[in-house]
Amino acid sequence: MIPFKILLGCLVAVALFGLGLGDKAMAAAYLIRPGDVLDVMVFQDPKLNRQLAVAPDGRIAFPLAGHFKAGGRTLEAVEGELKTRLAKQYTDDIDITVSLVSSKEKPIFPPLPEPPQPPPIDPSVYVTGEVAKPGQYFFKTRTNVLQALALAGGLGPFAAERRIKVRRLEQGQETLYEFDYRAFTSGRDLSGNMFLRSGDVVIVPERGLFE
Repeated sequence: MIPFKILLGCLVAVALFGLGLGDKAMAAAYLIRPGDVLDVMVFQDPKLNRQLAVAPDGRIAFPLAGHFKAGGRTLEAVEGELKTRLAKQYTDDIDITVSLVSSKEKPIFPPLPEPPQPPPIDPSVYVTGEVAKPGQYFFKTRTNVLQALALAGGLGPFAAERRIKVRRLEQGQETLYEFDYRAFTSGRDLSGNMFLRSGDVVIVPERGLFE
């Protein structure tokens, strides 16, 4: 079974490699910066184990050890400082490990890239039947029935102007709304020119023989 101390050292080495400090020489040369987060483990007294943020002035505070300067020093130097400060609290030699959790300059574990997001799809309506250009039409601003008909090139010569319908699916139910184009353009009825929702279908039927 691998001793805990050795296993922890391996984990720390892996973490430092992610920071660009993979080999021992570079890890030993890393100087702590304000904003870094350090992990301190005291094997003889686990209740002292904690993570510490290096203050803007480069100092850290640790129970029984007080405040002291960590910024500009190596991890090994901070370990030594803690051992010296805590030695008078214990009769036996103490075993302390200080590792870098994150650095303000560059995180040890960089965030995973976000998956690419699909481009936003503009809302669209379908215009079918007796229009010049039936099809699907996209819109970026609020669009009413009359504007949708204009996008489709206007009514065809055989359009039933009084029986235009908007088909809308609402909560799984299909609803039909009527639009009397002739009444609207003459000013007799302005209520049917509703604003459309994405997925609406504007249906322009062919007029009957006596319409």
